Amino acid sequence: MCWSATADLTAGICVGAIGVACVARVRRVRDLPLAALPLLLGAHQIVESVVWDSGGGAGPATTAWAVIALPLLALWVPLAVIAASPPGTRRRLVLPLASGLATAAALSYYLATRTVTADIRGHTIGYAVHLPRPEIVVVGYLLATVGALLLAGDRTVRLLGVLVAGGAVLCALVWRMEFVSTWCAFAALASVVMLGWVWRRPETPGPAT
Repeated sequence: MCWSATADLTAGICVGAIGVACVARVRRVRDLPLAALPLLLGAHQIVESVVWDSGGGAGPATTAWAVIALPLLALWVPLAVIAASPPGTRRRLVLPLASGLATAAALSYYLATRTVTADIRGHTIGYAVHLPRPEIVVVGYLLATVGALLLAGDRTVRLLGVLVAGGAVLCALVWRMEFVSTWCAFAALASVVMLGWVWRRPETPGPAT
């Protein structure tokens, strides 16, 4: 798959529309953050289409993209999974949440004190924050996001975790320097499975399935 301003805009609109449908279908308030994940990721792809149109660089669109992709998602995903999970399954999500809190704090600091740049490389975009120990941050980030999904009590949420974990491996192998951008696009497309999750959620709390 090749990415471009048109591809990101089209994907963002389609995934965002599914996100709107997910949010509209929510029956319990605690399910709302997780149901809104496709909406957030769809909006994220639309922001990246602006990065394409601006030719990359260090403009507002690049910063907005990085804020969503890095600290916001690192915190949003584990919190959303915990909120939607039955009380009995939340203890196993403590580690992803702690990792998300620490990673989001570190990334927020770096985004506030360093300039984020975007470099268009053919049909992909490479983002640079110039982290001092990027491998540690990446591990914490994936533990918070992919880890929380894989440890969820619901089968559909775990399926999303499997998809984004597979996407992370693929993007790291094929697009090493553009990993964050390509993986976020993959995660946005994979998040459409959340429509099925929202559709079958019960109106009253019950056991996870």
